[in-house]
Amino acid sequence: MSSLASKDFRFPEGFLWGAATAAHQIEGAPLADGAGPSIWTRFAHTPGMTLNGDTGDVACDHYHRWKEDVGLMRELGLQAYRFSVSWSRILPEGTGRVNQKGLDFYSRLVDELLANGIEPLLTLYHWDMPAALDDRGGWLNRDCADWFAEYGRVLYRALDGRVRKWVTLNEPWVVTDGGYLHGALAPGHRSRFEAPIAAHNLMRAHGAAVQAYRAEGAHEIGLVVNIEPKYPAGDSEADAAAVRRAHAYMNEQFLHPALLGRYPDELRDIFGEAWPDFPEADFGLIRQPLDFVGINYYTRSVTGDGDSYPQRTTVVRQPLGTYTETGWEVFPQGLTDLLLWFKRTYGDLPVYITENGAAFFDPPVAEEGRVRDPLRIDYLRKHLAAIHDAIAAGVDVRGYMAWSLLDNLEWSLGYSKRFGIIHVNYGTLERTPKDSARWYSGIIRSHGRSLSDPLPY
Repeated sequence: MSSLASKDFRFPEGFLWGAATAAHQIEGAPLADGAGPSIWTRFAHTPGMTLNGDTGDVACDHYHRWKEDVGLMRELGLQAYRFSVSWSRILPEGTGRVNQKGLDFYSRLVDELLANGIEPLLTLYHWDMPAALDDRGGWLNRDCADWFAEYGRVLYRALDGRVRKWVTLNEPWVVTDGGYLHGALAPGHRSRFEAPIAAHNLMRAHGAAVQAYRAEGAHEIGLVVNIEPKYPAGDSEADAAAVRRAHAYMNEQFLHPALLGRYPDELRDIFGEAWPDFPEADFGLIRQPLDFVGINYYTRSVTGDGDSYPQRTTVVRQPLGTYTETGWEVFPQGLTDLLLWFKRTYGDLPVYITENGAAFFDPPVAEEGRVRDPLRIDYLRKHLAAIHDAIAAGVDVRGYMAWSLLDNLEWSLGYSKRFGIIHVNYGTLERTPKDSARWYSGIIRSHGRSLSDPLPY
């Protein structure tokens, strides 16, 4: 990456600047106004499944403070807001009866965003399946494609037009790796045989939801994946093979079927006898034309041959690397490399960076109302510069959503990690924009040009 101070960081006309959240992480009140429980409501209330027993019962109380939060977005100059809908607020049993009060909440939120000049980017699924559907097999039941399409149709009919950018799934890799293989996330299963079935059914549900949108909607729909570049730890063929396995497992497992209509060959080797033979007709459903792909990027992986489950790899920590509170290496060049790989592999499909951010230790709110977070500013600055480099190399990146707007519930890690550009006091729920929020606001106002300015510390 070239020197930041000497560059002209004008981003393309129409580049969309925003921030992102997820329903279960910020809303609280998970059973309010007729909502049904989700798998995360159930998982978090199971002893031992989350740090300190933390739950989303209150979270950031966005369900009641949404208007205040939109006001903060307006103050920062956000042009877009990526959020997810709680499926069980809309369909408490997962299918059938629509809960109008839940639908009304999101309708009011969308109207408020539009009234403040902020474009909604709506994600249908960010990990919180209705518990009623999990009782029927969840993502292991092939009927989930129909369930998900039905849910999508309810939202398309209510909100399309006011919402012009839709996402089917957020990070299906995390859903299956954390929820069905390793058990660290809801619904907490641990099965090498279940994971590929859940992954395949997620992709079938994605395809069915896109089909439903083409019949009901008139704007844009895409898929969001979390991917990271894999670099070999050494020069051996064993390390090179490990990189191929890790790359296929994380980066290609969901993009290949969605965009190429097939799985990477390495998955059969990774899962062995647990890898099923899927019906060929399924890939016609899965491979639907998309308007964009969202990429969530946080870190890279330096990979060697090893015994981690199931890829048989090891991740080599870099002795000179900078690491976040979640143990992820700060490596902006990886984002440029990843975007160039995406273009080489899948062509010129438009891309949004739908999540990018870091958890660092944040000091308490100072007397003057500041939260100084220079490491987060440095992280965001260098990753935005990496995106600019990718754009200059021909990648069609159309927007950036900082993760996260608010400090929030970090899933099974509870409230122990803070990703927000806005500090949340979990006792009083008071919001305080951090220095990173003020800095990012300046980036938006200058359309990226102020990336070359000296940092404010």
